[in-house]
Amino acid sequence: MTGLHWLTNRYDRAVVKEELLDPAARQRRTDLSGALNYLLVGSDHRTGASAEDQRSDSILIVHVPAGMRQAYLISIPRDLLVAIPPAPGYSGGQDKINAAYEHGGGGQAGARLLSATLTRLTGIRFDGAALVDFSGFKEVIDLLGGIRMCVDTEVRSIHTKTLFTPGCQQMDGARTLDYVRQRYDLPGGDFDRQRHQQQMLRAVLDKASETHLRSDPVKLDQVLRAVGGSLTVDTNGVPLEDLLLDFRSLPADALRGVQVPSYPQTIDEVSYVVLDNGGNGLFDAVRGTRLPEWAGANPRWVNRL
Repeated sequence: MTGLHWLTNRYDRAVVKEELLDPAARQRRTDLSGALNYLLVGSDHRTGASAEDQRSDSILIVHVPAGMRQAYLISIPRDLLVAIPPAPGYSGGQDKINAAYEHGGGGQAGARLLSATLTRLTGIRFDGAALVDFSGFKEVIDLLGGIRMCVDTEVRSIHTKTLFTPGCQQMDGARTLDYVRQRYDLPGGDFDRQRHQQQMLRAVLDKASETHLRSDPVKLDQVLRAVGGSLTVDTNGVPLEDLLLDFRSLPADALRGVQVPSYPQTIDEVSYVVLDNGGNGLFDAVRGTRLPEWAGANPRWVNRL
């Protein structure tokens, strides 16, 4: 426990901390009892990038029911049509949800506007948030020695022209990130991309939990510093050490991926994603801490990671 305390303190110093949640999107609490909801925003560009590069690449709500025995990664479609609230320099209006990060200016302000947009849409308030620099995450995967990803459908990268063939295979950081960015020429389009990013997060957690990493303090320190350099967090006043200790209790098979019930629609010659029947009760289930029951009744939208 003393060693873990030293590591979490070192990790805590490596992570950038900012207020990523809008006040209207923040759930005030003093402990980690009860169900928890965290906002995870993934982007290849952080503060300082050009405006056109400031759209968020991945948006996930991480829902952990009380008891820390399960966790659900709810992927929000990047093209979901939503009402974005006003922000400095932006009057508000209808747009794709990943544009909220851009309209907010990226970084801390972008995450705040995105969180406010999500709360307006879902009624969910968040217990914390993290902004992940996926470009920096490449180093984490490489330090772990690569991760095992299972390709289910042949696809050629529109970025590097790499051909990904079906089957489970070891991927380094660059290959992994290239694969999980793909959505064109996949049968499920952006839904497949969301699922692949969920799989990547599970694969990273699996590899990081392997015994050899815990027994190699030098490599563990390198990984922790690389992860810290890729993260900006808002712990909502809860010590990072407490968060890490509580999440260690999650069983290895606890993760479930959830897709938001929705479908593509073209409006004024622009391709969007719109909610299916308001999300088919998903957001109500999250707010009412009934997500396990909802998942059991809606297997079409849920997959084991």
